[in-house]
Amino acid sequence: MSYYDILLKHKTLSSEKHFQSFSPQDVEQAIHREGDDPARLLALLSPAAEGLLEPMAQKAHALTQQHFGKTIQLYTPMYLSNFCENECSYCGFNARNPMPRKTLTMSEVEKEAAFIASTGIEHLLILTGDSRARSPISYIKDCVEILKKHFSSVSAEIYALTEEEYADLARSGVDGLTLYQETYDEQVYDRVHKSGPKKDYRDRLDAPERAARAGMRAVNVGALLGLSDWRREVFFLGLQARYLQDRYGDVEIGVSLPRLRPHAGDFKEVITTTDRNITQIIMALRLFLPRLGITLSTRESATLRENLLPLGITRMSAGSTTSVGGHTLGDPEGEDVSQFEISDPRNVEEIKAMLVSKGYQPVMKDWMQL
Repeated sequence: MSYYDILLKHKTLSSEKHFQSFSPQDVEQAIHREGDDPARLLALLSPAAEGLLEPMAQKAHALTQQHFGKTIQLYTPMYLSNFCENECSYCGFNARNPMPRKTLTMSEVEKEAAFIASTGIEHLLILTGDSRARSPISYIKDCVEILKKHFSSVSAEIYALTEEEYADLARSGVDGLTLYQETYDEQVYDRVHKSGPKKDYRDRLDAPERAARAGMRAVNVGALLGLSDWRREVFFLGLQARYLQDRYGDVEIGVSLPRLRPHAGDFKEVITTTDRNITQIIMALRLFLPRLGITLSTRESATLRENLLPLGITRMSAGSTTSVGGHTLGDPEGEDVSQFEISDPRNVEEIKAMLVSKGYQPVMKDWMQL
């Protein structure tokens, strides 16, 4: 059974009918029992759980300490190209947005990599727009050849690939994949992805499993909160993470919880996900899947990231920029070339100092390719 088959079994899930059916007693039972029964995740995400966030926090904190200790892995994103063939309503790189487009040269990749490495970062996430013409697999592999000299781990957040292409990237030195489904609601997905390769819902949904089969060490999935009802989105995200954990025990499975941020374009249909909602989401996922990696990026404010640390977070970005070559090239004067606005602008040293002050160990390197 594929994950799509599992998703179809729950296709009629609705906030009114399913999430509203849980009582506080149901939530208490879900907090204190173990297991990855989907009904348990429904209870933990339900409105009734909003009145039980404190016991959820205590359990989430204990589970995080048990499985991860007081460590936070740090990474930095590096944008290689912003050329894109997709018309995604919510993204600054939308092919119809009139913005300067650029793909880094190899010398620019070297310069950007050297700068990021000088901050002590060992885990790098490379990103491109969805354009096989402007950032083909051959180009990405050439970049990775340079990046391997500077970083112990290179992950990729790029367009969906075939299984053989993921295997090719893995052989070249890419050890992790980040790929967001954006929304699990197939109708919303079709509406916000107006055209381009990314419009194929099923191809994107199956891509993380293709990467896991191809030999990626780590696979990170996510939903872009704000496109559809957050409870449904996180339920399906949790089930996808469980599906991957169950079938690929040797692959490190993680999730990200990005919320829509201001960006170039005119997308105005944002469905609010509050800070309190994000708190409940993180704790629900931690209780449901205790070994799950959970990333909170610089899309969120410094204050919120610090407050959520004890509740399940295992990875954080630091020193982020969302423009191509943003660490060393700067932005064209008067032009918005970022994918979205970040909310926590602190550099790597500032994030490390914050973690240490709160009793956490910033982890710069926890793996390297032999």
